Amino acid sequence: MNEDTTPRPTREELAMTLFDHIGELRKRIIYTLIVLVIGLAIGLFLANPAYDFLMSQEPVSGMKLHTFSLWDGIGMYMKFAFVIALLLVVPFAFFQLWAFVKPALHQREQRAALTFVPMALLLFIGGLAFSYFVVFPMAFNFTTEVSRHLGLEETYGITQYFTFLFNILIPISLLFELPILIMFLTQIRILTPMRLRKMRRVAYLILIILGTMITPPDFISDMLVAIPLIVLYEVSVMLSGVVYRKQQARDAAWEEEFGTT
Repeated sequence: MNEDTTPRPTREELAMTLFDHIGELRKRIIYTLIVLVIGLAIGLFLANPAYDFLMSQEPVSGMKLHTFSLWDGIGMYMKFAFVIALLLVVPFAFFQLWAFVKPALHQREQRAALTFVPMALLLFIGGLAFSYFVVFPMAFNFTTEVSRHLGLEETYGITQYFTFLFNILIPISLLFELPILIMFLTQIRILTPMRLRKMRRVAYLILIILGTMITPPDFISDMLVAIPLIVLYEVSVMLSGVVYRKQQARDAAWEEEFGTT
């Protein structure tokens, strides 16, 4: 057999490659932070219409919210701006992640991975809708029922109300990105469906813990969040299997056409 005469990279060349990758990652992070700042500016502009819309919806419609600090109004604007900015940042961050790993992907894999960007936005919006229209009303009703049972007079501050709301909306919306993240990691050959199936028990435990941390401490609310997250994980495993089988088929076709006997 002929010996491989391909020159091996020196330590200096490997170090240069590592620093090149770190520099590229730093550039992608800076781009994402710039879009975050732009998104915050847009969010501040749209914060008032978004606030008016939410204040016209149940359960806060007709409810008087109070301010207990001079900073409450500014804090409310910043919270709205951050949530609105996430609508821009989440798909852009996936695009930057795609651009970072693009040189290591085949042309078909590049096109397939790029489709994850609009899907990330759709899943984030879906997570917002689920958390706002399903999880938040149950959490709000549970907490108010406990207060009434204790004979407490309900006086809500604007910061407390919207902090409670966004502490539910943001984590659930980000967790809805799980299928896209797993498909992407499978596409770049970091994860496989076999590995995900082996991790199933640990993943279930983590998702259940996250569900209990997000929702009020009652069984129904916990299950209402934990079950969709587990379903999302199983969907992620299934989608990972689809991506993996396509990769295997392409690799087999390449080996058949160009492989050596």
